[in-house]
Amino acid sequence: MADRVTVIGWDGSPLTGAARAALGAATLVAGAAHHLALPEVPPAAERVRLGSVALAARRIAAHRGTAVVFADGDPGFFGVVRTLRAPEFGLEVEVVPAVSSVAAAFARAGMPWDDAQVVVAHRRTLRRAVNVCRAHTKVAVLTSPGAGPAELGLLLEGVHRTFVICEELGTEREQVTVVTSDKAADHTWRDPNVVIVIGGPAGRGGAADGGDWIAGRDPGAGPRGWVQPDESYGSHGDGPGGRLGEGETQLLRAAQLARLGPRVGDLVWDIGCGSGAFAAEAARAGAAVIAVDRDPQACARTDAVARRSGVQLQVVQGAAPHALENLPEPDVVRVGGGGAPVVSAVADRRPQRIVTHAATRDAAELIGRDLTEHGYRVECALLQSVELDTRAWTETERSVAFLLTAELLRREAPR
Repeated sequence: MADRVTVIGWDGSPLTGAARAALGAATLVAGAAHHLALPEVPPAAERVRLGSVALAARRIAAHRGTAVVFADGDPGFFGVVRTLRAPEFGLEVEVVPAVSSVAAAFARAGMPWDDAQVVVAHRRTLRRAVNVCRAHTKVAVLTSPGAGPAELGLLLEGVHRTFVICEELGTEREQVTVVTSDKAADHTWRDPNVVIVIGGPAGRGGAADGGDWIAGRDPGAGPRGWVQPDESYGSHGDGPGGRLGEGETQLLRAAQLARLGPRVGDLVWDIGCGSGAFAAEAARAGAAVIAVDRDPQACARTDAVARRSGVQLQVVQGAAPHALENLPEPDVVRVGGGGAPVVSAVADRRPQRIVTHAATRDAAELIGRDLTEHGYRVECALLQSVELDTRAWTETERSVAFLLTAELLRREAPR
């Protein structure tokens, strides 16, 4: 095992005294080509081109001597330190940090970034990174070959965003370019690069209203509760959102939201979005949401609810199942309207979970059998709620619905 391992962050600035001292004593140096070309690298040191960090870690673990590993930016922030410290390698490391590429990118853009989401985009995580860009107004994306600005722009089709693309930060070839997301695929971008994705109306929880206490998305922004009272969406027809449908009651929405469990990185379809209540509540959980309805007034209400709630979502007007054909693949889906044919079409797309409701047992059984045939484990519960006027403890409203939840049994290959 190496006697000493030092990880040096590099941001294009001159090496610090600590970095030069560690490098001068190194018998093995690992890094990218531009790191290994630095004049401070000892000529006699073994040089390892850093591709797979795990392979380099094995080489270092087997090395008898002093090792130095170079990494761009801050090596402890989505960097090599995590891999080098993994139990299978048993390496204890010293770290000489540098300015992270994310901090450098926002500095070049002249923007604060304590309210930004930060994601890493590889081929296997690109889809989830795109979903975060759909759901949030400020995202920094650490890209990789095959998961760069062009791919982000293509997968954000239908959602307008502005890209600030920072290429080769800290080098003589550094360049910062601002383009709209639909134009990103028209260019060839140099690696490495960081993409700042900006767009949509500002959400709640900014510094102006006391939201400057936690990095990223403020979990305390907006009212408490997974779901809001029906009156928030105009349940009596005279509110800001218009009248809620029979499948949009507060308790049913709460049950549906709990069963779907939308989270950051997910894409939720809300089919038959009606007032937009469920779509806005799923977006508040941090998920990307596409709300679909054939009624243009329902689409307008959903858009207005999203703006009032300070969340990002995409509204698509059209009748399911045809309106679903060109939508990106969902993780979880709520079917609020359309019945068995729409549920069947959704199941063909293989989301992890589906929730829907039915007014009668026969309708619930028809939907449940179809979902079972599609390879889902189906649960059905009869939900009955009775609203009481607590001044007189008298019944004011009663609702009954069959709630169906379907979970995909067979683990699908990652999309």
